[in-house]
Amino acid sequence: MYAVTKDFLGKPAPPGYVAGLGRGATGFTTRSDIGPAREAAANTNKDSTSKSEDQSERFKDAENEEGLFSGMPYGADDEEADLVWTQIDAKMAQRRDGKRKDENLVKSDAPAIEEHLRSAKRQLQTLTADEWAAIPDVAQLAETAARAKRRRVAADPRRGNNLGERLVQVPDSALVGVLASGGMDDSISARSAVPDDGAATDLRALGQARDAVLRMKLDAAGQATSLKSTDAAGYLTSLSSESALVGIGDLARARKLLKSVTQASPTHAAGWIAAARLEEAARKPLQARTIIDEACERCPRSEDVWLEAARLHPKGTAARAVLSRAVRALPQAVRVWVAAADAETNDTGRRRVLRRALEHVPTSVALWKAAVGAEPDPADARVLLAHAVETVPHSVDLWLALARLEPYAAAQRVLNRARRAVPTSADVWIAAARLEEQCGSGDVALLLRKAVASLTANGAPPTRESWLTLAQQADNDGLPATCRAIIAASSDAGFDADDSAADRAAAYAADAVRLGPTSHEAARALYSLAVDAAPTNIDLWKGAAALEQAHGSPKELIEVLERAVQRLPQAEALWLQLAEADPNNVDWGRSVLERAFAANPESEAIVLAAVALEADAGQYARAVALLERAIKSGGSPRVWLKTAVLHRRLGNTKEALDAARRGRERYPDSAYKLWLIESQLLQKMGDIKAARQTLSQALAQSPRSSAELWLAAAALDEQSSATRARAVLERARVHVPRNPLLWLAAIRLESTTGGAGIPAAQALLARALQECPKAGCLWAESVLMAERPRRKAQSVDALKNAGAQDPFVCSVVARLFAAERRPDKARAWFLRATAADPDCGDAWAWWLRFESNLNDDNEEDKKSRIEKLVAACTKAAPRHGQVWPAIAKNPDNYGLSTSQILHLVAEALALTRQLS
Repeated sequence: MYAVTKDFLGKPAPPGYVAGLGRGATGFTTRSDIGPAREAAANTNKDSTSKSEDQSERFKDAENEEGLFSGMPYGADDEEADLVWTQIDAKMAQRRDGKRKDENLVKSDAPAIEEHLRSAKRQLQTLTADEWAAIPDVAQLAETAARAKRRRVAADPRRGNNLGERLVQVPDSALVGVLASGGMDDSISARSAVPDDGAATDLRALGQARDAVLRMKLDAAGQATSLKSTDAAGYLTSLSSESALVGIGDLARARKLLKSVTQASPTHAAGWIAAARLEEAARKPLQARTIIDEACERCPRSEDVWLEAARLHPKGTAARAVLSRAVRALPQAVRVWVAAADAETNDTGRRRVLRRALEHVPTSVALWKAAVGAEPDPADARVLLAHAVETVPHSVDLWLALARLEPYAAAQRVLNRARRAVPTSADVWIAAARLEEQCGSGDVALLLRKAVASLTANGAPPTRESWLTLAQQADNDGLPATCRAIIAASSDAGFDADDSAADRAAAYAADAVRLGPTSHEAARALYSLAVDAAPTNIDLWKGAAALEQAHGSPKELIEVLERAVQRLPQAEALWLQLAEADPNNVDWGRSVLERAFAANPESEAIVLAAVALEADAGQYARAVALLERAIKSGGSPRVWLKTAVLHRRLGNTKEALDAARRGRERYPDSAYKLWLIESQLLQKMGDIKAARQTLSQALAQSPRSSAELWLAAAALDEQSSATRARAVLERARVHVPRNPLLWLAAIRLESTTGGAGIPAAQALLARALQECPKAGCLWAESVLMAERPRRKAQSVDALKNAGAQDPFVCSVVARLFAAERRPDKARAWFLRATAADPDCGDAWAWWLRFESNLNDDNEEDKKSRIEKLVAACTKAAPRHGQVWPAIAKNPDNYGLSTSQILHLVAEALALTRQLS
């Protein structure tokens, strides 16, 4: 069969021809195709694109009949159907429009809730305070309804069972399930209470395990984490004997490995030592000694091998024999001689070995020190040291040891020779200064100035940190003059010529703060340099005064403050601190304040300090006169407050009320404490209505001034109506948001109602913790409100969120341990609470209450603990807390000491929430 030859083959393509264009292929274009072919392809693509767009547009509209049914005839039936559907669409649109109109009419006729309540709110403006107070509470209405219910039940007992009873129909699914099970049973058998695996669940054991886990978490939170230092060299050395066993795990393999090491390198001491220790770890001492003896023969020049052999052999004759061979093999090995001396059983033999060692190694400082230490007679030791410093003149320790054994004059000569022999050592100069101070002769400061100059000239000046370390050592050794001289002589160490006086003063102060807790004299000398460099810096003077107040005497404190007020006469804080330096001397304080007022005639703080001084001294007339003078000169709200407080203390209620009113009328927006005092005075007078009006007026004028006003108003309303108190606290949280004390007051208000108030209190507590997640008082309250099984878990959450240093959380954790009769743990947590915030008086009071109620067999120890606790609280002088301020600021408790207030607060804590 022969193929048919196409007639177009071998002929040129027509113009504009693109192969495969008809079936959608674009092909590829070469340089020769540029021209008509590309234009034709572009036109073809454009036509196809426009055609497809027309087709898509035609089928978008469902009513467009030019598409699929464009060729079908349109008859009378089609026209009738279109007419019917048009009428239906019109009817549906009419119904929808009517429904919309009805809905709009209803919405327009029905006013909003605000419109319903607007007239009622206008009527509330006409209510008087008495009518407002007569509004019944919700609790009263509930009680009325309950009484009516009881009366109905009493009238018709047959209705009592069905009164208030709600019936719920059982779903069909439940009935079908019961029928499928073959019957109905309303009891639980003992067999069903046991799991299928046959093991009974011990709920008591689970609870005990859970308590143990929570106790461990609390103990872990109570222990302060500390980093332990590790000796890297000792650690690696201790692991060297066990690393082979741990890494290889097989003694036979370890022996084979170490044997190959010793055979390959017979002079390698470490391999022999490892092999001997391997046998020692395997509890084969004889093999270990055999190996180490062979090592001594193979490595006679290794000190480590000889020392290991002496260790492995029994102490006594065998060890001495090994060391005797060692010193013959290594006569210059200092460690071998020291080991040989330690192996001797008596002091005579030890001295003989050390002297023999010095014959072979006369320049060894370690041997000389050991030989001197072995001499029982100081005279023999002096002779040895004299020979030692001649043999080893560069050893500072030998020179200092010889100087300590010599009398004063000879010691001076020894130290002078030491300075010439070792001119770059600062220890020789420090020893000379110590000698001068101990003997009470010579100028220590001049000597140390020469020391700094000599060391600088020899090119070996110590660093600033080295000087401070030497000064600290001198202070700890009871040499204050040497300490001060070192600080003064090295004042320029570590500074450049272009460093300013302020920079130097800041560096001195930083060093003083760092050294203050351990070296008081060094810190005192550093503060002296700081105030000399920057005499007008009040912070430096305050730091120096704080140091003297904590570690010095009243005389030294007064001296520092006198220098301070001479340099800064306008510093009111320094004058006030100087006036309080001697609290038992009223005349001294009065004279200081007179000088202070002469230097600062317009100072209100000095006037108030004078008022406090006169009031404490019982000179109330002078105190009142000072306050009146301050008021005439334009007293601030603080002056008015002190005036009202003083009159209230004296029992002058009328004068105190007048001062409070005049002060808050003059300063209505910034004197909220005056509003509080006026309200308290009115309550004391029995005028509760006026007190409530005062607080309402204060809150209306400045609702965001302080949470104390809201708390006082809520506490006053709580006496008559819990509902009004609840409303006041809700308004308070709006005006003063994120205040934990307002939330705490609301929670406790709900808790006191009991019954239905407990869930409300828990809901409030959850909201409070969301708004104030770090508030320790709220977390402590959550622990107290939690049920007994949940308290430990809640305390762990409190420590995580509020922090392990919050005094309220730590106190409640301590109370938990106290309830479990674990006094040591409770005492540790009370200590943490008072250390975290010594100013929190409640923590001290809870601790005192715990110690007082603790049943201790040893009454003396109990009394001693309470005395130490009271002394620590008195030193801390707390002023804040939840109960402490109310007791301390009570006018009836004026003049009481901190210890007396502490006992009163401990008694008042019995009225607060307790752990049941």
